[in-house]
Amino acid sequence: MTTPRIELAHPGDLAPADLARWNDLRSTTAAVANPFMSAEFTQAVGRVRPDTRVAVLRRGSRPVGYFPHQRGRWGYGRAVGLGVSDCQGAVLQPDVHLEAQYLMRACSLNAWEFNHLESGQELFLPYATGQFASPVVDLTHGFDRYERHLREHARGFLKTARAQERRMARHLGPLRFVHDERDPAALRVLIAWKSAHYRRTGRRDPFAQPWITRLVDLLAGTAAPHCSGVLSVLYAADRPVAAHFGLRSRTVFSCWFPSYDRTLATYSPGRVLYLRMIEAAAASGVRLFDFGRGEAAYKDSFKTGDLLVHEGALRTTGPGAALHWLRREPVRAAHRLVRDHPALRQAALRTLHAVGTARGR
Repeated sequence: MTTPRIELAHPGDLAPADLARWNDLRSTTAAVANPFMSAEFTQAVGRVRPDTRVAVLRRGSRPVGYFPHQRGRWGYGRAVGLGVSDCQGAVLQPDVHLEAQYLMRACSLNAWEFNHLESGQELFLPYATGQFASPVVDLTHGFDRYERHLREHARGFLKTARAQERRMARHLGPLRFVHDERDPAALRVLIAWKSAHYRRTGRRDPFAQPWITRLVDLLAGTAAPHCSGVLSVLYAADRPVAAHFGLRSRTVFSCWFPSYDRTLATYSPGRVLYLRMIEAAAASGVRLFDFGRGEAAYKDSFKTGDLLVHEGALRTTGPGAALHWLRREPVRAAHRLVRDHPALRQAALRTLHAVGTARGR
């Protein structure tokens, strides 16, 4: 097969036929149709980030692949939505074979950085420097089968969650769950809770970056088969007590931004919300519920397995790539060292907590 020719375009300039071809390729070549890999997600990022580009691979006039990316100064590339995107890579026809360096040159990139590269991205996996578990719930056989799994493997967790659900209803009022809430006020409440959590724990607040807030607003209004924004809210006597905003395709639900009313933490409203969400997702045809990269005790209790995602960077040769290495790799190595050593990790968490406490004063 000849090497495809590559054209660059802003995602907003892609023709409807290209968008349809992108999603068709994704549906037929990927075992997991994650919404972060859809054409609609890249289009949404393109509307809030003018540095977004798509490399369109063609044989003759036929598109055979798409490589979405963001291009910064000095040819430094990033995965689309890096920092908030939970699945990254290229969408390629199976018989497309090309050299990574050829792709980089065609995109005028010295480097392309990723932190949630999905498994199966053979073009980029040789450049991964770390891999991480993304806990998932397999809903192939429906919610009843999953609930039986919890009874067998996490009986105490499920029993406590159900008890907290009843306790919340007794003390706060009748519970009401809305799987796909369309009230913009509920989304603002969730963002306020989440921002406060980031500040309290000493972490960077993504919503302090206007483009991320605009992206979430755009996706909240998106209802496409391959990428829909879903805001789920748990109410007690019409008071929101927990909420979550995520993305779904026809068969995959990707968790994104969960939070809850911290004054009600004793009721574990987030745990109750997730159980309701998983049940509703299964009823709507979702077959995989993805919690996303990151360790958390609640994820371990809910999950039935794990996917793997990868981080790293593909670089060319030359001074631009060398400078990117110097700027990124020492920091990445320090992060790996902290993650891999429990004592250092606990020390880092204590430092973050102290920073969050100082912010709150």
